[in-house]
Amino acid sequence: MTGTAGERETGAESQGFAPVSLALPARRVVLDTNVLVSLYVFADSRFAVLRTRIESGEWQAVTNDACFGEFRRVLGYPLFALTQTQQADALAAYAGSVAHHDGLPAAAAVVLPRCKDRDDQKFLELARDGRADWLVTADKDLLRLARRDRLRGLFRILTPEAALTET
Repeated sequence: MTGTAGERETGAESQGFAPVSLALPARRVVLDTNVLVSLYVFADSRFAVLRTRIESGEWQAVTNDACFGEFRRVLGYPLFALTQTQQADALAAYAGSVAHHDGLPAAAAVVLPRCKDRDDQKFLELARDGRADWLVTADKDLLRLARRDRLRGLFRILTPEAALTET
């Protein structure tokens, strides 16, 4: 047998067929802005593996205009004191490995719980509409929704630490 990890030669190649890939599809993840800042601004070493999983394609990060726009806006906060070049570099690094979801809601019939902070609602909607497996966040209000188990069957809300322990 030949092939890379996740691929197996089936003998069909000799008959003109492409090899069958046995690789699992990438886990689809939505990252909230705080996680993005940790990964692309501060390069938090605790989460370096998370960024590696995204950039390697093991995980597929998903965003939309609203969530990406918030990341762009937050990078400009005086608190971070980032130069225009640093902001552009962080955006480019993330944009290079994220899939953009711009479609209509995939499960419009599924009513999501309302977040206490209205700015967080867009991440729930993106996770639902982008068919994410996980919403990775450190936000206490979003994590509280996970404990209430109101999103069963849609996606899970996990801390970055918990996401790294999942397989």
